[in-house]
Amino acid sequence: MYRIGVDVGGTFTDLALVDREGRVVIAKCASTPPDPSAGLFEGLGLLASDLGLDPPGLLARTEAIVHGTTVATNALLERKGARVGLLTTEGHRDVIEMREGLKDDRYNLRMEPPVPLVPRARRLGVRERLRFDGTVATPLQRRSLAACLTKLARDRVDSVAVCYLHSYRNPTHEIETGRAVARRLPQAYVSLSSEVLPQIKEYERVWTTVVNAYVGPALARYLERLAAGLRARGYRGDVLIMQSHGGVAPVRESARLAAGAVLSGPAGGVAAGRYAARLLTEGDVITFDMGGTSTDIALLQGGEPQLTGEKRVGIARVALPALDIHTLGAGGGSVAWVDPGRILHVGPESAGADPGPACYAHGGARATVTDADLVLGYLDPGNFLGGRIPLDATAAQRALAEVARRLGTSVLTAAEGISRVVNTNMAEGIRIVSVRRGVDPRRFALVAFGGAAGLHVTEVARALEIRRVVVPSVAAVLSAWGMLATDLRYELVRSHVGEVGRMTAAGLRRLFGRLERDGRRRLGRFDGPIRVHRSLDMRYGEQIFEIQVPLDGVELGSSGLMTEIVERFHKRHEELYAYSAPGQEVVIVNARVAVVGGLPVLPAETIAASRRAAAGPARRRVWLGGWLEVPVYQMDALPAGHEAKGPAVFESATTTVLVREGERVTVTPHGWLDIRIG
Repeated sequence: MYRIGVDVGGTFTDLALVDREGRVVIAKCASTPPDPSAGLFEGLGLLASDLGLDPPGLLARTEAIVHGTTVATNALLERKGARVGLLTTEGHRDVIEMREGLKDDRYNLRMEPPVPLVPRARRLGVRERLRFDGTVATPLQRRSLAACLTKLARDRVDSVAVCYLHSYRNPTHEIETGRAVARRLPQAYVSLSSEVLPQIKEYERVWTTVVNAYVGPALARYLERLAAGLRARGYRGDVLIMQSHGGVAPVRESARLAAGAVLSGPAGGVAAGRYAARLLTEGDVITFDMGGTSTDIALLQGGEPQLTGEKRVGIARVALPALDIHTLGAGGGSVAWVDPGRILHVGPESAGADPGPACYAHGGARATVTDADLVLGYLDPGNFLGGRIPLDATAAQRALAEVARRLGTSVLTAAEGISRVVNTNMAEGIRIVSVRRGVDPRRFALVAFGGAAGLHVTEVARALEIRRVVVPSVAAVLSAWGMLATDLRYELVRSHVGEVGRMTAAGLRRLFGRLERDGRRRLGRFDGPIRVHRSLDMRYGEQIFEIQVPLDGVELGSSGLMTEIVERFHKRHEELYAYSAPGQEVVIVNARVAVVGGLPVLPAETIAASRRAAAGPARRRVWLGGWLEVPVYQMDALPAGHEAKGPAVFESATTTVLVREGERVTVTPHGWLDIRIG
């Protein structure tokens, strides 16, 4: 039986199939933005062909498909989501536009305010009011609600977001409103804040609920179309959707909480990095995922990624738990351009899958990072994606010639400049997730994956004085592979504001107990091992922002529970900000529970140390400040323990890795390249 991971990116759709012995078969094909499932089914056909099967035969032997999708992300970034109406407490319709009174560029007096996802005409106030403790100040006025629903029906909305003041303490009014919407607008997608994000802070709650309503219909339609297509091809197994928090959820839950999949694709890469760290027995890892459109970077300390509730996607604030991933507009398809001051820039615009870089010969005329890599000799034009996409070196030269003309330099110098600029941009991205947070990147290993990473990662590492780089053998599809190393996961939160000194251990235990029961109920008939992780959002009394304090290892039944929680908060505050204030009062704001259903462990195939490499490597000319003829090794043929020195090129059907002078390579037992620098 097989398991298949699918990662739909902006340029390529990646698939990784793993059998029960850990053997991996991979496929890579162009993404199909109008209908991402078309690229997915093409990739399934490639996998089936490699196994000597037809697609129905492959799917009949597949027990689970884990899918990372960009449907929700693209709908949000491209503003192609649903026509949303917002129902909120009377007098609070403009919360989403007030943005807490802040601007992205606070000193720019001419900055245009961002246009909200819901225009003011479709933001309607309903006469009702709850107090901060959840008691009713003004009952829900049915006549007021009916008038608002009539207006939304007239405006032909296809999605409704409902966010009433203090509904996180008492969801009664929202539930009643949801039922009224279902009766009056039966085709509308309904998003209730008490279900999406039942926690304090109105601005974040409104935004997250609106995002859920905005992307929900598109994601639901896509998942329905995908499920129907798989059923028509004979698939009867599970379809699990990658979530922003690094776990997976069934299709139905993913369609209901669509905002939880806004960072679905990048989360697969972090899951892969987490599993890679275990295989490498390396706790401190930075994941470096350079694809065709963007580069995603995440920091793992002690083998675990960080979660955050403060993600911005475009203009939107999504306060659901998500892996802390920093994304740059830097990938193989990033477009190079020269400004009026003759300064070279790379990205954030990408050539995408269509037309793609100039060397794809699909009509693209602007130079990209991939075009520069081809002109510099790093890529073999006849072996891109195993020869399925021949690269046009002449078209790449022509596109780079235009950049060189604007810079007043040669084509080679322009290509080298593009490579240096994009490397500098990516090194700065790593500094943002490490140095700016008080973490020294030099003690971390850099795990590189994505189709373009192997050609740039060692130069990025040198800029940061990182000494170890690891490139997995399935680097080009590692996000898809890593999705198979995830678990079912439900994140639950409830606001419960109060000073620790006024709370009882028994009350806290009851709160955690309710959240845990809810999470176990969502797991349904899951019969595997279940883990429960608890944490609290806490702050000092005068602060306005909280920090998350994990409670793993804390016994809820202990007599000193509240004292231990306070001590953990002081310690965590010290770790993050280099100080703590034991004399100040400590406030609990939110209780969080993650209920995790453990899925089967992803097996990892090892290779034999006795496997014999080819008699001698081929050779190719590459530009490294001058033309050099360097050996070209086939990664799939190298035995475990094989060592080589740079400069050299390592190739597989989907990955090319450039190793420079002064760098040493050892092949790991899993066939990965372990590169030591300096």
